[in-house]
Amino acid sequence: MTIAWNAFTPWSALLGGALIGLAAALLILFNGRIAGISGILGGLLRPLRGDIGWRAAFIAGLLGAPLVYSLFAALPPVSIAAGDGALVLAGLLVGVGTRYGSGCTSGHGVCGLSRLSWRSLAATAVFMGAGFATVFVVRHLLSF
Repeated sequence: MTIAWNAFTPWSALLGGALIGLAAALLILFNGRIAGISGILGGLLRPLRGDIGWRAAFIAGLLGAPLVYSLFAALPPVSIAAGDGALVLAGLLVGVGTRYGSGCTSGHGVCGLSRLSWRSLAATAVFMGAGFATVFVVRHLLSF
């Protein structure tokens, strides 16, 4: 394994992480809600009265942020080395995992860990372990 030092961008990663943390903290401070994307989107799919506006605004912000960013800088190139079937299967597996784990990486990994939740620590460890195992199997055992 080699590191592409010219692509190593710690300052932009630090800024991005700080902005995610700030957004999560502001959402819980002003709205009393956890910034878990699967829960926010799931709430839009089975809406309750008075609970739609902030969820729609949050999702609109997620979708609109790259558009705003593209006004000031070029978007990085996207390269996915998988076929459509693999992407659909991966998306379905992530969806099933978020249901079984009662949340996603943003809810458990960002918000849950910052609240010192043991359940979120366990869920994040499982997310990361599954990711490590998947990369190992795909890259080293299946040689993709």
